[in-house]
Amino acid sequence: MFDPAQGTIGLVSDPRIFFAAERTLLAWMRSGLTVIALGFVVARFGLFLSLIAASGAASAARGPHWASTLLGIALVALGSATVLAALANHRSYVRSLPPQDVPQLPMPWLTPLVCLCVAMLGFLLAGYLAVA
Repeated sequence: MFDPAQGTIGLVSDPRIFFAAERTLLAWMRSGLTVIALGFVVARFGLFLSLIAASGAASAARGPHWASTLLGIALVALGSATVLAALANHRSYVRSLPPQDVPQLPMPWLTPLVCLCVAMLGFLLAGYLAVA
């Protein structure tokens, strides 16, 4: 805000900037979770095709379905990496904000903890799909 008496621009705290960054982080987390879920479905679709082929219901569904498993694992890993990248981007942006724009949160560790847990569970799911 411009102060005409002093001829300077004063810094005014605007929490909307920080919360816009939080919404962006949540949107990227939602996208990462969606890619993880899609990867799980794609990986398990190969299992579904194997079950159909074993029942003899579809002759076209015969053959190995390793491609869907591999693609599913890649999607799960990509979704997990997306969550980690979103957290790194968010932390970098918040560090660049002036201190008056960053509100004092009661649990500042909660956002990184949730992001890291989601990413870790995604990587664990990718490992499970690789061995199962």
